Amino acid sequence: MDLALLRTFLTVHRAGSFTRAAALLGLSQPAVTSQIRTLERQLGRPLFVRRARGVIPTTIGDELAHRAAPHLDALVEIAEAGLDEESGVRTLHLAGPPEFLSARVLPALTPLVAQGLALRLSLLPNAGETLDGLAAGHHDLAVATARPRGGLLTATPLCDEEHVLVAGPRMAARIGPDLLRRKSGLVLEQLPVVEVHESLPFVSRYWATVFEAKPAAAATVIAPDLRAVLECAASGAGLAVLPRYLCEEALERGRLVALTDPPMPPLRTYFLVVRTGTLALPHIARAHEWLLRAAVDW
Repeated sequence: MDLALLRTFLTVHRAGSFTRAAALLGLSQPAVTSQIRTLERQLGRPLFVRRARGVIPTTIGDELAHRAAPHLDALVEIAEAGLDEESGVRTLHLAGPPEFLSARVLPALTPLVAQGLALRLSLLPNAGETLDGLAAGHHDLAVATARPRGGLLTATPLCDEEHVLVAGPRMAARIGPDLLRRKSGLVLEQLPVVEVHESLPFVSRYWATVFEAKPAAAATVIAPDLRAVLECAASGAGLAVLPRYLCEEALERGRLVALTDPPMPPLRTYFLVVRTGTLALPHIARAHEWLLRAAVDW
């Protein structure tokens, strides 16, 4: 059996689409369709059922994928290991939220850079865009705040981040802890808000979890980078909801004040995501393992 046909089959099985598999393989869609039909003729069984949106494997297709995937991934690992030794330097294309990559991921990967790993970053605040780019082969490894669906991508929980409702010291002093305890979210509705988007993703999640309500206020400042949101809040532009890892130093220095201390603060999970099977590649596997070890202390 032709290994190229099996490779195309496995890519289609993981992608769930001839079109997406063609993009990953660098082939035309007709070429992928032709290869799958050739393999089906050789086996005498259909491997996929065509649907309006992609394909789903038959039971024979699932069985073949289960049996073939470990061996094909092992061959890729052998081939890439040889290439790794010849080139000396491998490039990892990494994507994820700008702030998290800057504050957490890049410092953690610095030792691998010293060992010969080259990094190319795509700073993407939107999780959907990040996962789409990974699925299309634009990235090797991604950090996302959403767990992908389907078999094309494999996600591993990396860490949780706690969200904190903060304001600059002058604004916090103006509210006062007593008033805040008595009226909670009602007081905060009267204050200006700094956010990353008009939909108030961070503030809305916080309000739903802590106050069991929707925020009534509109954002006064929209800054599509949490580091800019932090600086605006610290300067007194309005209250904000920030990840604790990002604002911890500002809280310790008194540049920001935590307005509430809920028993169950909102949490958001980060996932480390790869295309299924690519952890057979040594440079991706090293970065993946390194980040999981580092995240224990995050």
